[in-house]
Amino acid sequence: MPSRQRPRSRPRLPLPAPRRKRKPVSETASSRLIYGFHAVLAKLRHDPEAIFEIYVDAKRTDPRARDLLRHAEQLATRVVPSDGERLDRMVGTRRHQGVVARIDGRRKELKLADVLDGLDEPALFLVLDGIQDPHNLGACLRVADAAGAHAVIAPKDKAVGLNATAVKVASGAADTVPYITVTNLARALREMQDAGVWVLGAAGEAQKSIYTVDQKGPIAWVLGAEGDGLRRLTRDTCDELVSIPMYGTVESLNVSVASGLCLFEARRQRAG
Repeated sequence: MPSRQRPRSRPRLPLPAPRRKRKPVSETASSRLIYGFHAVLAKLRHDPEAIFEIYVDAKRTDPRARDLLRHAEQLATRVVPSDGERLDRMVGTRRHQGVVARIDGRRKELKLADVLDGLDEPALFLVLDGIQDPHNLGACLRVADAAGAHAVIAPKDKAVGLNATAVKVASGAADTVPYITVTNLARALREMQDAGVWVLGAAGEAQKSIYTVDQKGPIAWVLGAEGDGLRRLTRDTCDELVSIPMYGTVESLNVSVASGLCLFEARRQRAG
């Protein structure tokens, strides 16, 4: 493997200046819910004005919850103590980790730089190079959520986009995993590399296996479109190409299945 000389850490951005308390969201406001610590804390750090209120399970007193409450207090964000059952009903799932935020649905989405600056563990990104099927995109978001990926990145053009079908198939993961669209995917990959992220491209002809490549550090997995695979420029920008060993007669896997294998292998290695 090539020597990794890129920096492994980034300076933390200072917290935004405290702001005035906002009134609770009204019934007529354009709003939506996000949940889970990654999604809510990233929003709190980088776009706090978009948050109307945060609902937190009153039983959560662990360090992670205290850190979130400290940020909310510094930014004068309204916090509503709640119970787990209420949060279950709000978002339709128990996988909210005890934190739900109601945000302005008209606000801009997070940028790649926002997510990179907000990480408190080695990055784990899923990059989709031109996925055309909304069902595959939704399934990839679900996989990314299950594996604890910090973001899913995709190009704005020549890709399906986060439409209603993709959101439905994602089963809530569209609100828990930041979905970032970029104008130039190769440039976004280089931005990750400059931040110390090792970019791995999934390619069937690659000699190295996902089980032998080191994934303990910051990683971005790049998977190509259905049938076509990675585009040439994307392939050339990757630090390394890696394959998923195939032991049967089929030549390739569905992109969401391949995403799951890659991301969970990273998690397995990091668990030691």
